[in-house]
Amino acid sequence: MKNPNDNYLRGRLRSLKYAFKGFYILITTEDSIKAQLFFALIVTILGLYFSISVTEWCLQYIVIGLVLVAEAANTAIEELADFVHPKFHVKIGLVKDIAAGIPTFAALISLIVAGFIYLPRILLLF
Repeated sequence: MKNPNDNYLRGRLRSLKYAFKGFYILITTEDSIKAQLFFALIVTILGLYFSISVTEWCLQYIVIGLVLVAEAANTAIEELADFVHPKFHVKIGLVKDIAAGIPTFAALISLIVAGFIYLPRILLLF
């Protein structure tokens, strides 16, 4: 909620504080985010090992960001759904299933991009 005593800069700083709080909550409590960060570390190591191009680094981090944003959106939707209707409900279950599809799309796209970047390099090893 907006504080009426905040000027523009103070309001932006307060928003930034809340954003970093949410970021911290996600990376410390959500197993799906932790798993995606682990995969991000693995592909970063692979990128260094295979000396991928600047364009490939950009694509890799765009899809990493896409997956992390999708996981965060899924988490937010599921938390809201649980708050609105804590007990099992068919419609809430449907909403949560659809929300789970968000990071699934992102993960599939990231696998395709990783395939374009790494499959040719890995095949050259054999």
